[in-house]
Amino acid sequence: MATILALETSCDETAVAILRRRDDHSHELLASEVASQVAAHEKFGGIVPEIASRNHLIYAPRLLNHATSEAKIDLSEVDAFAATSGPGLASSLMIGASIAKGLAIGFGKPYLAINHLEGHLLSPFFSSGIDILPISGASASSRCHVSLIVSGGHTMSVLVRGLADYQLIGRTVDDAAGEAFDKAWARLPRRAGN
Repeated sequence: MATILALETSCDETAVAILRRRDDHSHELLASEVASQVAAHEKFGGIVPEIASRNHLIYAPRLLNHATSEAKIDLSEVDAFAATSGPGLASSLMIGASIAKGLAIGFGKPYLAINHLEGHLLSPFFSSGIDILPISGASASSRCHVSLIVSGGHTMSVLVRGLADYQLIGRTVDDAAGEAFDKAWARLPRRAGN
């Protein structure tokens, strides 16, 4: 059995999750805590990196306490600590990585640097019960899917065959689709209260 505590601070949300892999290779999400910063950035019309990173410093310790309490585990019981390593806002990424690295060093456990986009690509495997790694007797197509990533400055379609087995199908050459919606919304005339 392995227990991983992961922090996500790539942009304006702070998240902490604790995931356990059982001996039968199934996964159990023991805790998942998220703090949004939408209200803090709304008045600026977009994400302000300095505000985002400062808020991670406020939210991360609280979320760590909530997550370990919800999971009913002590930090010493965690087998590895992980954090998003990029892409994302450098000042925000630094907060999550520093906390996870500090915990890993303090408890003498491994630190895992997680690629933000790869996390999006592999997330369907965790909820579907399908193992990421090849299973004896299972066809490769049982793990294959097409993923659409719309995250920050990245919008892309990717064929996912399994862990580290990806093929880019297409991507935008400018801002992500989400950014385009934000920019269009900002230019639309609105009535008071909308």
